[in-house]
This record gives sequence, structure tokens and C-alpha cells, in this order.
Amino acid sequence: MGLRILRILRQSWPRKQRSRPRLPLPGRMTLGALLGAALLSILSPGKAHAEFTVCNQTLDVVNLAVGQKVDNADQTDGWWTIGANQCVNVIREELTNRYIYLYATDVFGHAILNGSTEMCIDRRRFSIRGIEECWQRGHIAARFVEVDTQEQVRWTYFLTGSSP
Repeated sequence: MGLRILRILRQSWPRKQRSRPRLPLPGRMTLGALLGAALLSILSPGKAHAEFTVCNQTLDVVNLAVGQKVDNADQTDGWWTIGANQCVNVIREELTNRYIYLYATDVFGHAILNGSTEMCIDRRRFSIRGIEECWQRGHIAARFVEVDTQEQVRWTYFLTGSSP
């Protein structure tokens, strides 16, 4: 019987009117239309963020060097450290080269990828212009794997335990 009294009191109790805050919207645009427009602008393919991503699908940490043409000259850059089952964006701008070159080692410096294109690397972080005469210029010659991006503006390379 006490519960019935509470229901009667709650129904007869004067309710306080809540005022909803109104957002200043341009013209007569509804909130749904505004959210739809915001979502469309986020998902629209205006200026896509293009990149070259390398995903390490091995159980080891790898060190990665990347080679590509920059201003009509061959250039290598390194190092990116990629943990097991992680991905790293190594080129953040739109891809303009069809071919990207990769060299990867384990933490002991042993090559993981066995490529056929010889390019220059260094023991510490580097950015090296040119791929000729690595030893004579004080660098190390390494064999990079050529990755054909098929002229796409975005590409992901999956590094597995065996060479591609």
C-alpha cells in the first residue's frame, strides 16, 4: 500500500519544466543536419592522407631503412624501430614513386629482408643521398627489397618471417 501512495504522490507532484539549451545554428539547420554535414566533411575524399606504412608481423623487433627517389636522386633514410605486430608510417606524404625500397634487420643487425638493389645505410640515424660507392663515402652497402606500389598514393607493406 505504501508503494501505491508513492505513485499517486509522484503523479500529482508538480513537475519542473526543463528548458533545453538551444544551440545557435546557421539559418534553420537542425542538429541532425549539422552532424550529418560534419560527418560528411570528415569522410569526404577531399585531401586524403597518403602514406607508406610498414607492418611488422614477425615476433621480433625490427629496424627499418627506406630508399626512394627524392628530387630525381636516390635517397635512403633510417632507422625506424618497429615492435612485433606493430605498424609505422615511414612516408607520410603522398607517394610519388612507384618503387619504394626496404631494408630490415633484427636487433642484432642481421638482415631480415634479402633484396637485390644495393643502397647505402649507416649504423646510426641517417639520410644519405646517392647509392653509389657506399664504402668509399663512409657508409655501408646493403641489399634492399624493391616494393612495387603500383602507383598508388597509399601503400602498406607487411613484413613477415620470410622474404616476399
